[in-house]
Amino acid sequence: MASKKIVKKVAVKKVIKAVKPVVKKAVTKKVATTAKAVVKTSAPTSPRLRGASKVEAKMAVSKPSKSVSMNASVFDTKGKVAGHMELPAEIFGAKINDSLMSQAVRVYLANQRQGTSKTQDRGEVDRTTKKVYQQKGTGRARHGSRRAPIFVGGGRVFGPTPRDLSLSISKKMKTLALFSALSSKLKDSEIKIIQGLETIEPKTKLMAEVLKNLEIKDASKILLVMSKPGKDSENVYRAARNIDGVEIVSANSLNAYRVLDNKAIIMMKEAVNSLKSTFIK
Repeated sequence: MASKKIVKKVAVKKVIKAVKPVVKKAVTKKVATTAKAVVKTSAPTSPRLRGASKVEAKMAVSKPSKSVSMNASVFDTKGKVAGHMELPAEIFGAKINDSLMSQAVRVYLANQRQGTSKTQDRGEVDRTTKKVYQQKGTGRARHGSRRAPIFVGGGRVFGPTPRDLSLSISKKMKTLALFSALSSKLKDSEIKIIQGLETIEPKTKLMAEVLKNLEIKDASKILLVMSKPGKDSENVYRAARNIDGVEIVSANSLNAYRVLDNKAIIMMKEAVNSLKSTFIK
C-alpha cells in the first residue's frame, strides 16, 4: 500500500511539473490582454490630456457649462438696438444661490411687518364693573362683569400685542443675494438696458409707447431701474408712475426682493454704473 501511495505522489508531481508552464503562459497572456484594455480605455483622448488621470480626462472632454454673456444689447426708446455694453461680471455673472435669495426675501418681507396691532383685554376695556345680575335666584349662570370676553364689548383673550417682527441679515449677504437675483434674471433674458430715457417728457402716454416698443409681453410686473435721483430721473418717474404694474426704483436702493418680484426689468444705461459704484467697493 505504501508503494502505491508513493507512485501516486510521483505521478501527481510529474503532471503538475508538466502543466505549470502552460498555465503560467495562459495567465501571463490574459493579464497582458486586460492591461491593454485598461490602458486603451483610460488613455487621454487629446494630446493636451497626456498624463492626466481618468477622472480628469473625463472632466476635460465633457461639454463646457453654458455661460452668460456679459455683452448686453442697449435699446433706444423706439425699441431698436442702439449699441452694446459690457456688464460688470461681479454683478450680472455671479453664482446663483437660491437659498441665499430665499433668505434675503424672507428677511425683507419680515421687516415690512409693523407689529403694531393691539387689542384690549378685560382689564383695559372701558365698561362698568357692576355685577350683571344677582348671584342666585335667576336660574342663569354666575357672572360678575360685563368686561368678560363672552360679552359683546368685552375684552379679547390672547389678542395681538405690539412686538418686534424684524429679522437681520448682513450687508454682504444682502449684496450677494442681489447679485444672484440679477444674474438669474439676465440668464433668463428678463433684463433690458435702455438709453435715452432721461430725455423723455413727463407724460404717461410717451412712457407707455416706450414699453410697447420694447415688446414687454407681461406689463403687469415691470421694474424700472433709474439712475441716482436727479432732474432727469424726476421726468422718468413722473412719466411712469401712473402706469399700472410698473414699479420704479433707483439703482442705489435696489434689493433682491424687488428684482425677483417682477417679470421684466428695464434698466437705464446710467443705472448700471450706479449699481457698480454703490455695491462694488
